[in-house]
This record gives sequence, C-alpha cells and structure tokens, in this order.
Amino acid sequence: MRIRLRAIQAFLLFFLLDFTSASATFKDIDAPYHTDQDVSMAESLKSHSPLDVEKYPVAPSGLELEQVHIYVRHGERTPVGVRLAGPPANLPEHWMMCKTARRLQASVNAPGIDGAMDEFQQSRKMVERADGTHKEGQCLLGELTDLGRKSTYSFGTSLRKLYVEKLGFLPDLLQNAGEVYFRTTNVPRTTESLQQIVHGLYPSSKCHSEAIPLIFVRNGRDENLLGNAGSCKRLEILLVGFAQAAASAYNHTLEPLDKKISKYLDGHPIRIDGKPRASGILDTIRAATAHNVKVPPEFEEKAVIDVIEKAVVAEWFAGKPYKTEEVRRLGMGRLLDDLSTKMQHKVLNRDKDPLKILVHSTHDTALAGLASTLDVFDDKWPQFTSSISFELFKSTPTGNGSSFLQTLISPFRSKASPEHYIRMRYQNKNMILPMCADEGKHLPGSPEFCTLTAFRERVKELTPLDFVSECAPAGRNST
Repeated sequence: MRIRLRAIQAFLLFFLLDFTSASATFKDIDAPYHTDQDVSMAESLKSHSPLDVEKYPVAPSGLELEQVHIYVRHGERTPVGVRLAGPPANLPEHWMMCKTARRLQASVNAPGIDGAMDEFQQSRKMVERADGTHKEGQCLLGELTDLGRKSTYSFGTSLRKLYVEKLGFLPDLLQNAGEVYFRTTNVPRTTESLQQIVHGLYPSSKCHSEAIPLIFVRNGRDENLLGNAGSCKRLEILLVGFAQAAASAYNHTLEPLDKKISKYLDGHPIRIDGKPRASGILDTIRAATAHNVKVPPEFEEKAVIDVIEKAVVAEWFAGKPYKTEEVRRLGMGRLLDDLSTKMQHKVLNRDKDPLKILVHSTHDTALAGLASTLDVFDDKWPQFTSSISFELFKSTPTGNGSSFLQTLISPFRSKASPEHYIRMRYQNKNMILPMCADEGKHLPGSPEFCTLTAFRERVKELTPLDFVSECAPAGRNST
C-alpha cells in the first residue's frame, strides 16, 4: 500500500501541487513581460525556438487553411519541489525569479465611500517563508517565472507573425471574438502563460472593445487537457501499475550513475521509485538549466541526462502506458474527440462557423501523451513552451484543365464537397501519422497531410463511449 501511495503521489505531482497556490479572485495588472531585468536568463532561450515562423512550411497550392488547434506547454517555471538544495549540489532553495507579476488587483463586491461599489482592489503578492521572513521576487514552487512570462509572450507574438502577418489567416484587428478560442487548465502557471500568449497574439490595441477574448477553464472533473487520473480511477490504477513496472525494467539502467550523482542525493541511489524520484531530479535539473542556474557538472553530461530522461520517459509515456489502447482512450481520447468534433463542425458549417484558432495552455504530460497516442513521440521530455498544432485544410479548385463546356454547365451541377486534411506539427516539425500512411488516407505526395476522414476514424476508436463507466476500477468490461 505504501508503494502504491508513493506512485500515486508521483503521478499527480506535476499537476496537483499548483492548486495549493491557485487564486481565482486575482489577476495580473502587469502580466505582459516587457522589462529587461534578468537579461541573463533570456540567454537560455537561444537553444530552443518555441515557434519558428521563418521555417514554417507553407501548404502546397490547392490547400486553404481553415482552422488551427494549438496545445502549448506553459513557460519556464521553478521546480515543483525542493531538491538538491544542500551541499554539494547547492541549487537554490528559494528561487528569486518572479519580480514581474507581483502587483495584483482583486475583484471585490463591497460598499465603498458614499455607498458606491468598488470594482477592484489593488494589492501586492509576496511569498512568505516558513520562518515568517520574505524577500522581493521569490517564487512559489512550480510558479511561472519572469523568463516563463517572456517566452510565452514571445510565443504569442510568433503566432501573430505567422497567422496574421505571414499567412493572412487571422485578422490584424480582432473584431469578432468568435474567431478565437482560449482555454487553460485551472493551474496558475498555465493560466498566466495563456494570458501572456493572448497578449502577444492580440494585445488590447488590436482588439475591438466588443471583442475582448475570453479565457475558458473547466472544473477538475471535466478537464481533458491532460490525462486526468484525478477523475478516472481506472486510469490512475493503470498508470500506477505501469510506473511500478517501469521501475523494475529501468532501475538497473540507472545503477551506473550512482557513483557519479548519489553524493548529491544524500548518498541515495537515483531510481524511478527512489527518494527523491528520478522524475523529480530531472524536473529540478531542467528547471535550473532553463534559467541558467549552475548545476553540478555531472548533470551537464549528456550521457548522464540521457539515461535519466530515457528511464523517466519510459515510466510516463514511452514504455507501456501510452502503448496500450485503454490508457490512450482514457488519457487522450476525450481531448482528441473535442478536436475532431470542432473540426467537423467547421467543415459542415463552413463560413457560418467563424472559429479559426484555438489555443490551449496545458502541460508536458499533455504534449507527450498526445504525441505518444498518435505514435509520433520522439521519447524526449517536452521543453517549456513546446507546442503541438493541428491545422485543418480544405482543397480548393486550381482552375486548371476545365473545358469551356465544363465551365458553362458547372453552375447547374451540384458542387462536390472539398476534401479536408489535417497536418500535425510538433517541435516545429511536420508529423507523418502512421494511421494515415496507407494510400488514400493522405494527400498524394504529401504524407504529412492526413485526410480528415482517416483522422476521425482513428479518433472514434480512441474516444470512450461512456467515460464514467470506463473509468470504474475494473474498466469498461465491469458490470
């Protein structure tokens, strides 16, 4: 029972910890990152381009972009736990990287002077330590940092450069809020990341007063932007079992690292189910390097990090979990069904459906889960501000080869429905989906363009018919 509880805690670590710092009644006044403070941190962005506009491959002639769905991981954050803080590693216990968004305004509803109702009350947020002291700029565990705000704002401006300026797909001035859709998990770092992205894509100066974008959020039980084990007991049971199996299969691969790094773990070996867990060590190292925080030299060795990453990724995604149809259905099925349904709605309603772009702010587990479910995962833990996009295209007449007679009688013929295609992109690369590999299931000569029909057929197989019953501890065959 103790082992099982530890496994459950590990699985929920990256998600649940954030709710301890959630504050639904506050919003940022100065959310957009415009300052040049902590310039050195920005240097860590040079090795990772969240969205490469210049190298974006324009679709072949004859295809017209109709809708795009984007799933983006939040920006850089602090570790979700305190690890490696003592000697000899000496990583920070307190991360002083959150200076930007400390002025807040809260919505209030109380009688003011002369009976007036105050709409907002200004305040400042400060992290207090266990001993009662505080210091300006300290971050909470798992909090979006100033660098994370900058990178997500940059992601938003890149979306604007691509879909507004380069492709002309979105309007320069947003006059119809129905053209955009923004949703986030109910976690501070994803919510704040989305605020930055929205401001980069459509700043206030580019929004009509009647078209202020909404940011949607769902209750925890309804959340599908990640594998929601918190609302699906069967998924929790499966993932715990797979985590234990991964420990048995991969712990031996970590043993050669003990001589190098156990000295940083109070003499403990690094293991998938160790204390601290290998996933926690990887999380701390990745957060530190993203912010140019010096880590012990052993953790700068590619061979060391690769071994740890391989074991952790196997625990969460690349091993048995997302290789099984049941985990795919319960973990990513509802998300893919949402995507497929909205694209089909666009196809059927055409211009009557104004929705063009949907941006979802989520977590690394969602990106890796999606890629693994669709069999295109690269077995690498997703970086901060990484994204997956699904672009919906329709075929358009090229105007070539039509005779005079065909042109003359064409108004009297019923128009054939155009073919629709989906292109998935991850880490600035086109993904060739195995489910669309067969002839007739993709655009001839361009296998990255999957037919919408083939895509929807596979998504239908992955969609739970009755999520509640399939989430019963015994699974879909329970009575």
